[in-house]
Amino acid sequence: MAQGALPGFRDFYPAEFAQRAYITRIWREVARRYAFVEYDGPPLEPLDLYTRKSGEEIVGQLYNFTDKGGREVALRPEMTPTLARMVAARANALRKPVRWFSMPQLFRYERAQKGRLREHFQLNVDIIGEVDVSADAELVAVAIDIMREFGLSPDDVRARVSDRRLLRALLDRLGVDESQVPAVFGVIDKIARQPRNVSAEKLAAIGLGADSVDALLALTKNATIDGLRERYGDHATVSERLDELERYYDYLAQLGVADWVVLDLSIVRGLAYYTGIVFELFDTRDEFRAICGGGRYDNLLAALGGVDLPALGFGMGDVVLGELLRARGLGDVPTGEPDFWIAADGDGREREVMRAAAVLRRARASVEYALRPQTLSKQKKAAHSAGASYFVLLAPDFAQSKKIELQPLLPVEGALGEPLDELMADRPATLDELLAVIHANPHVLISIG
Repeated sequence: MAQGALPGFRDFYPAEFAQRAYITRIWREVARRYAFVEYDGPPLEPLDLYTRKSGEEIVGQLYNFTDKGGREVALRPEMTPTLARMVAARANALRKPVRWFSMPQLFRYERAQKGRLREHFQLNVDIIGEVDVSADAELVAVAIDIMREFGLSPDDVRARVSDRRLLRALLDRLGVDESQVPAVFGVIDKIARQPRNVSAEKLAAIGLGADSVDALLALTKNATIDGLRERYGDHATVSERLDELERYYDYLAQLGVADWVVLDLSIVRGLAYYTGIVFELFDTRDEFRAICGGGRYDNLLAALGGVDLPALGFGMGDVVLGELLRARGLGDVPTGEPDFWIAADGDGREREVMRAAAVLRRARASVEYALRPQTLSKQKKAAHSAGASYFVLLAPDFAQSKKIELQPLLPVEGALGEPLDELMADRPATLDELLAVIHANPHVLISIG
């Protein structure tokens, strides 16, 4: 009996694969605009690559096993450890800053739920070897430009930005002991997902006084740089961090993305290895999980790969992004319908059709035709069913004249462009004329446009 995919895994039928291909195409195009270069690594890595980063408790979330060579291995749950290993191996030879991106399939054994599966594809964008805040601005600009490329706007998506160094300085100003900081960060990370009184109780249990609890909860709601400077600017480290954050916002403005960004000190990114500016992208209606998240992790490469370089990066998964695009009516993409369906009336003309198809395919057009003899009416019906944009009927004397009749199959608003419309107006055209239009106007083709 046929069975479906394993729980938390997906079958990609043509429609689903088309959306996945669309998402990865936009990811790749935008990353390359920012001069990031693509890399990849193996989907199977030594288990200790992940336990060194996240501790033994991570094993419960992994697809891990002992291979036939007796090695403890795991399917990759994330890409950063692989990145660290690869950069460390060639650190001296790499041009700095390293600007790399990848689009791996990742695997985690956890409960499947809305926006989270046991496998997903993820865009990873990282900058290694640059400590200046300009790199932080560059990184979030990539993520925002991806949203813009999908047709989303600041009305749909916002980047919530914080700075863990600023938050630590503010906690110090509020009298929070260094030993209490990790536990306080853990509460802050969940503030948006639990009632205020629950957060207050947890902070009090950590040892914070009532005044510090109230001040901290106020910090994580509607904070502004000016407001923070007015109230806490007397603390030297707070003032220094605010100066850098102001410079960061100025860079965002120069990059044309400042109107997408809001300061939100409740964003701390639960992972302890983040060291500086962090951010997450959320839909403005709060219907979905975070679309994207990342930040600066200056100490992680030294811990994982033995190379001490500042670094920052983000990950953007295809699951939540796909849900958002569908919810906003932006998820429908072509599934590979042909540009042209070629047909001929009469018996024994299969070779002419094949030769015409070969010529158009060499011009980069997507072409289909009937693979067995059919009546002309059945061929046209098949062309409609396939979603072809144009029906190309070869003239009876096509072998000598190269004449064709070009018929649109899409509605008028779906026509592929004026050049082809003009060609149809001058029927019968020739195959050479059609080729000339395609070569001069490659955008008329669905297959490459």
